Amino acid sequence: MTRRRVGAAEVRRANRGWWDTDADDYQAEHGAFLGEVDFVWCPEGLREADARLLGEVAGRRILELGCGAAAAARWLASQGARPVALDLSAGMLRHAAAAADRTGVRVPLVQADALALPFADAAFDTVCTAFGAIPFVDDSAAVMREVSRVLRPGGRWVFSVTHPMRWIFLDDPGEGGLTAVHSYFDRAPYVEQDEHGVATYVEQHRTLGDRIRELVGAGFRLLDLVEPEWPAGHEGVWGQWSPLRGRLFPGTAIFVAEKPAG
Repeated sequence: MTRRRVGAAEVRRANRGWWDTDADDYQAEHGAFLGEVDFVWCPEGLREADARLLGEVAGRRILELGCGAAAAARWLASQGARPVALDLSAGMLRHAAAAADRTGVRVPLVQADALALPFADAAFDTVCTAFGAIPFVDDSAAVMREVSRVLRPGGRWVFSVTHPMRWIFLDDPGEGGLTAVHSYFDRAPYVEQDEHGVATYVEQHRTLGDRIRELVGAGFRLLDLVEPEWPAGHEGVWGQWSPLRGRLFPGTAIFVAEKPAG
């Protein structure tokens, strides 16, 4: 693993391949936590059923971007919404289809790139993603513009990502993850690569200011920035998320934005 610049084509190829290959392991490790018909925003366990960051969902056309196994889209459907679940990875969508068979809750599944959404302008009332798409594309500002395009005026865009300050630290849930080792201002992505130096996984870092500028540049108004606190009694570990770190500094940032109606 390293921190280095990676071209857009290599990023797309690496991350599509990673999620196709890792889909089974990811669901085996995290599927129970995420549920099959549930909307969990982050490893801290904040649920949309409690947070209501999307506002009213019944009857709304909602796009779940970077849906993974689409548990959130199925939960939205159970609440009376009209969701569509989109992901780049066929491996993750395979799990979404299997979960639909198990639960009987079916939503349209679309395989597509978040940088080129295959929908008409103003097709959705709401767009959302929990850790999907945004950290895994080279040009996240372009994703913001695409979301704005497919969102109706007055619509809401809500997304969660790793809290940018976490990039200061090593990806370690233990004591080793409490010492600052990287510059917050180094935007070089985290890269895993094969023996030939070809990227196999790429995750992008942007500062809080970068994210806000991306949103404003795409015409959004920021309504809220939610930093979920680690809940008492939650002893689970998810990658670099842990009770030890979660009680000291935030691990997730959730941006709540709106496309102005005027």
